[in-house]
Amino acid sequence: MDEVLSASALVMGAGVAGLSAALGLAERLPRGGPVVVLSKTPLQSGCSSVWAQGGIAAAIGSDDSPDLHAEDTLAVAGGIGDDESVRLLAGEAPRQIARLIGLGTRFDAGDQGKPALGREAAHRRNRILHANGDATGLELTRALTEAARLSPRLDLRENAFALDFVVDSGRVQGLLVRLEDGSQALFTAPIVVMASGGLGRLYLHTTNPPEATADGLAMAARAGVLLADLEFVQFHPTAQHGGGDPMPLLTEALRGEGATLIDERGRRFMPDIHRLAELAPRDVVARAIWEQRQRGLEVYLDARDAVGDRFPQRFPTVFESCRKAGLDPRRQPIPASPAAHYYIGGAASDTRGRTSLPGLWVCGEASATGVHGANRLASNSLMEGLVFGARVAADASARLRDLETSRPQVLRLLQDLAAERRPARSGAHEEEPIQDLRGLMWRDAGLVRSRCGLESGLRQVRSWQQALFKEGTQASWERINLLQAAQLILRAALRRRESRGVHFRRDFPASDPGQACRLYFDSQRDRFTAHQAPRPAVGR
Repeated sequence: MDEVLSASALVMGAGVAGLSAALGLAERLPRGGPVVVLSKTPLQSGCSSVWAQGGIAAAIGSDDSPDLHAEDTLAVAGGIGDDESVRLLAGEAPRQIARLIGLGTRFDAGDQGKPALGREAAHRRNRILHANGDATGLELTRALTEAARLSPRLDLRENAFALDFVVDSGRVQGLLVRLEDGSQALFTAPIVVMASGGLGRLYLHTTNPPEATADGLAMAARAGVLLADLEFVQFHPTAQHGGGDPMPLLTEALRGEGATLIDERGRRFMPDIHRLAELAPRDVVARAIWEQRQRGLEVYLDARDAVGDRFPQRFPTVFESCRKAGLDPRRQPIPASPAAHYYIGGAASDTRGRTSLPGLWVCGEASATGVHGANRLASNSLMEGLVFGARVAADASARLRDLETSRPQVLRLLQDLAAERRPARSGAHEEEPIQDLRGLMWRDAGLVRSRCGLESGLRQVRSWQQALFKEGTQASWERINLLQAAQLILRAALRRRESRGVHFRRDFPASDPGQACRLYFDSQRDRFTAHQAPRPAVGR
């Protein structure tokens, strides 16, 4: 252990959820130690929030209401969305938009200078706000990051990689962290917030940044935290095929503007599959494209008529990615393919962001609030991070007096452990095994699953895990975390013997009313349990 530092609170992650929580804590906590924000990469890079194109959903239109927003969210959730969490999200969304505007967020304007409202799949109203056309996440993180840099209470640590939670006396006491210079530090705090994002790097085809390596999920599992919804990985229907790794996203707003999906013969196929055609729920559209490609047919997103010459102004990010690939989307349809986009599972939490481990809160993509059920409604993810990040800050600061600030009594043991556990940084020697894992997950735990594929994938992942920890083996923390996440997803997908939302089993293609519940994973006892309402005890 190179250094031991104390803080009033620790926030792991600097995307929309992490910054929302950190700013709230900075405003609410009494004067004392800093609120430390740990970012795996430089700020405004390496997190999915920055890459979010589609927009952010809020019922602020004159013909809209939070009740309608909640109903649309529950309608696509596969029958297992958590009603309380969903209504909190929809109800608090307009206030979060006002908060963002107060922080200087520049949304695209419509009539009379008010934010313009677009529509996306499965929304019955125009309620999607955008910034700079298709750079909404970048604008939100800009405004939040600037506010964070101005806050005297926040200590922003860039290139700081959280390795493990420090748990003692039945509660989390802090984080073991690898700092930018390669040294290790133990940060202690009475409040720890996990806002570490998702796991897109686990899949061969993804729209997520390479840093999305399931770090929080794996850390939570090692710490014995209750997990939920592990089988649900959302695949975005339209990523730019052949555009690189990660695959550039073709925002859902394109289909909201009227872009259509066509096969290589120019035939539009979605009207034959769903009454909403291209605006059907994401899981329906993604599997339809996947099936076309499985039959050897190319699929294209055709925005020539819907957008045409407006492309450079309306969708500058997509236009630039097409230009780099030698395409002109004003004159050519864009090759499209599904890609892993958003992880619905994570650490189980209540509506305050509390987990089953005292002292640990969670928000954003690392959490499993039940808001998304088995399938996320488009453009709800950024809002979820804002709403529940703020709720975490309010609850954690109110509970501060109940939490003892103390250095772990097992500090000496932790120092010895840290000296033994110094995996390598990611490097060229790690690329091949990680690529093998990504290929396996795309094949065996992707859009269409089966018992045979899941069992085969699980055997191979367990074999890799056993080989990884043989004496003398050195691997990156990212590889360790990805393997752990892969095992959890494969096991959960085997456990859910039906198709629901984004989870589709070829051998169980129908939904089973008897399985209309959420799956929880008890990390301490290594077992799954199914729960309908109410959720199992979290947030003690």
